[in-house]
Amino acid sequence: MNLVDAVQRLGIEHLFEIQIETALSDIHENEPSSSNLHEVALRFRLLREHGLWVSPDVFKKFKGEDGTFNEYITNDPKGLLCLYNASYMLTHGEPELEEATSFARHHLKSMAPSLRSPLAEQVKRALHVPLPRTYRRLEALSYMPEYEQEAEHNPILLELAKLEFNLLQAVHLKELKAISEWYSDLKGYVGLSFARDRVVECYLWGYFLFYEEEHALPRMIFAKLFFLHILLDDTNDVGATLEEYGKLDAAIQRWEESAVSLVPGYLKKFYNKLLICFKEFDDELRLNGRYSIDHIKKESSEITLWPHPPLKEFQQLSSCYLQEAEWLHKNHKPRFEDRLHLGAMSIGAIELCVYAMVCMGDEMPEGALEWVLGYPDVVMACARIGRLMNDLAASSKPRNNRDVANCVECYASEHKVTEEVAFAAIDSMIEDEWKTTNQARFKHGHDLLPAVQRVINFTLSGPVYYGDRKDAFTFSSHLEDIIKSLFVNPIPI
Repeated sequence: MNLVDAVQRLGIEHLFEIQIETALSDIHENEPSSSNLHEVALRFRLLREHGLWVSPDVFKKFKGEDGTFNEYITNDPKGLLCLYNASYMLTHGEPELEEATSFARHHLKSMAPSLRSPLAEQVKRALHVPLPRTYRRLEALSYMPEYEQEAEHNPILLELAKLEFNLLQAVHLKELKAISEWYSDLKGYVGLSFARDRVVECYLWGYFLFYEEEHALPRMIFAKLFFLHILLDDTNDVGATLEEYGKLDAAIQRWEESAVSLVPGYLKKFYNKLLICFKEFDDELRLNGRYSIDHIKKESSEITLWPHPPLKEFQQLSSCYLQEAEWLHKNHKPRFEDRLHLGAMSIGAIELCVYAMVCMGDEMPEGALEWVLGYPDVVMACARIGRLMNDLAASSKPRNNRDVANCVECYASEHKVTEEVAFAAIDSMIEDEWKTTNQARFKHGHDLLPAVQRVINFTLSGPVYYGDRKDAFTFSSHLEDIIKSLFVNPIPI
C-alpha cells in the first residue's frame, strides 16, 4: 500500500495502472487485520479512490465504548494525518467520517508547530487542502523532495518520477507555445480587444483533465474550446449590449454561415471563426481517430461529431449567458436555487465535460459519452462546486455593475441573513457536492470509473482557481508559481 501511495503521489501512477489495479484488487479481497491507524486509513483512502467500497466501520477499533476516537491515537501524528485525509473520501450519510475529520483536524492543528520535516509540511498542506482534493500533479511537486527525506524511499522510483515530470514538462511547454500562436492569430483575426488574455489558464484547465503525453490532441482541443468560451463570456459581459448579444446568440442557435447576417458588424468575424474552429476540431479528431462513430448519436443519415452533442452544449451555454444578461438588464435578483441552477450551467463545466468525452473518444469506456450527456450527479457536482467557489471568490472583490447577482448575494437576500451566514451556508453546500463526487466512484460501476475520474480531475481544478476565496482565473498572478512549476522550471535530478 505504501508503494502504491508513493507512486500516486509522485505523479507516475499512469505508468503503473495495471499493477496498481491488481494490487488494490488483492488488498480489497483480503480482510484487513492491522491495528495500525496509518495502515487502516491508507487502505481505506486508496481503495475508495479506486472505486472499491470500504465501510467506515474499519475505524471502530480506534474508538472507545462511548463511540469517540481514543486519545491515544493522537500520539501517532502520521497515522492521524492519514485518518484526516481518508475522512475526506466520505459520501452522504457517513457522520462517523465527519467526526474523524473534526477530531483529526483539531489535533493536527495543535501539534503542527512541534512536528518535524517532512511531516510538518504535509500536515500544513493537508490542513489547507486535504489530499483527496489536491490535483496529483501538484502534489507531486511538493511530495518529491519530501519522499527523498524518507528513510525507506526508493531512489529509482524517485528518479523515474523526476525524469518523467521533466520530459512531460518539455512536451507541455511546446504545446503552450503552439497554442499561444493559435491564440495570437485568433485574437488578431476577431479583433475583440475587450477579451481577457487567458490562453495559459485555459491550457492549464485542459492539463487538469488529461496531462498524459498521449492525450496531446484532446488537451489542445479542450484548451481551444475553453478559450472560445472565454471569448463568448467576455463578449456578453463586457463587449456587447443585450441586443447585440441576443443577435449573436440567435446566430449561434442557427449555426450556419448565412446566419452571419444576424450578427452585429464587429462580431461577424468572431461568429465566422466559431464555425471554422468547430469544423477544424472535427477534422482533427476524425484524422487522428480519437473517437468512435458508435459514440455519436445520429440526427440524420449522415453522422457528424460537432453538431451533436458538443455544439448543442455550446449553444446551451450561449443561451445561459443571454439569460444572465437579461437578468442584469432587468436588475433582477433571482431566487438562490434559480441562480445556482443557471450559474452551474453557465460556468461551462458541463459543456467541457462533454467535450472531454468526445475528445477522448475510444480512450473512454463504452457508453461514456451517453453517460455524460445525461448530466449525472458527478458532472452537476463539478459544475456546482465551480459556481459556488467562483461566487465566494467574487464576493471578496468589489462588485462590477455589469455583474449579475451571484449566489452569495441571492442567498443572503432570499434568507435575509448576513454575508457571513451566506458564506457558511454555501461552504456547507460545497461539502455536500464533494460527497456526491466521492459517491460517483461507486455509483456508476467500475467500467465507467475512468470517465468518472476525468470529471473528478476537472472538479479538482476548483480549489486551484477559486480556493481561499480568490479568483485566480481573473487575477492570474495567483497562478504564477503553479504555472512556472508545472510548465517552466524543471525538477533538479
